[in-house]
Amino acid sequence: MNTIRPCIFSFFAGAGFLDLGFETSNFKIVYVNEIFSAFMEAYRYSREKLNLPLPEYGYHEGETADVSKLVEGSLAKNLLDIVQDCRQNNIVGFIGGPPCPDFSVGGKNRGYLGDNGKLSSAYIELICQNLPDFFLFENVKGLWKTKKHRQFFESLKIKLQTAGYILTERLINAIEYGVPQDRERIILLGFRKSYLHDLGISNNKDILALDFPWNNKILYSQDKVFTYPWSQCEPFRENSTISCPEDIPQELTVEYWFRNNKVLSHPNSEHYFRPRAGMTKFASIAEGDDSKKSFKRLHRWRYSPTACYGNNEVHLHPYKIRRISVAEALAIQALPANFVLPDNMSLTNMFKTIGNGVPYLASKALAESILDFININIKVRLNHG
Repeated sequence: MNTIRPCIFSFFAGAGFLDLGFETSNFKIVYVNEIFSAFMEAYRYSREKLNLPLPEYGYHEGETADVSKLVEGSLAKNLLDIVQDCRQNNIVGFIGGPPCPDFSVGGKNRGYLGDNGKLSSAYIELICQNLPDFFLFENVKGLWKTKKHRQFFESLKIKLQTAGYILTERLINAIEYGVPQDRERIILLGFRKSYLHDLGISNNKDILALDFPWNNKILYSQDKVFTYPWSQCEPFRENSTISCPEDIPQELTVEYWFRNNKVLSHPNSEHYFRPRAGMTKFASIAEGDDSKKSFKRLHRWRYSPTACYGNNEVHLHPYKIRRISVAEALAIQALPANFVLPDNMSLTNMFKTIGNGVPYLASKALAESILDFININIKVRLNHG
């Protein structure tokens, strides 16, 4: 049996980290939505460098990518027509991670009333209106874990269930999938009951949660990965050399990924902030000291804290007197070595889109899990047909 290739409509696409994980897992990106033109330009540029095809239904940015307007008026009708055209011969999926500062533990906690918080409601409304066969919703753990936001999250799920979706969710950590980063995110997946019926799966509300292969792509379980004797803090020494300890998984360390992605020769290697002052402070912070809200110095033989490069959060190079470069930040997000951001993009936008993105290996693992779920059930249906 030939494996299927579902079509993906991507919302809040950023520079395309989540999309790339799906595309390299045998999904087809057919529609790309991103309201911020600088991110869309980076998305187009990176796809061109990676020799990936243009999305069949195009790039949608600016006014046409305003998700709040996609749920009413002519833009909504246009999207519905596109989805209906696509689904005539294809399985259709929506993927997206609405901007999340309003739910972030470190943010302003405006929740669903904030401008970004409202986008989560709009994305769920888009799903309910267009009824893709499946969807993925990604957000910060604060939406799932914080009591004041959890009620809103549950209300979104009720809307989706009322629209005919069976749901399953998991708080993932990117490090589970081989990303050198401690980054927790809530992932909510939904499959239409009618689509599950086509696959031969019961409409029982619990069946998907029981059978979805959340654990199949995990390389390092959360209950074990943090128990390794990871390197802690040691005095900062510029351009020093330290051997990797033998009793840790080297492939989860910052230095492993710096070497793997050849960050010093990467096209984005010279893209980093160069402050006129503060160099003394840079040198005073120990390697591995990431205890403060800002000015965290990474340890070369440890994973990185969450890649979050806005709101004055500064991550310093383990053994150089500077902030990390764009090339190094891309490596920490586990992107392929040939993933490049355009030269003419501002440093602020480069780091913002990197920090917003879903780590590549995590997105790829999620995509593969969805495809496995679909293919396995198609195979079961055919064998019992």
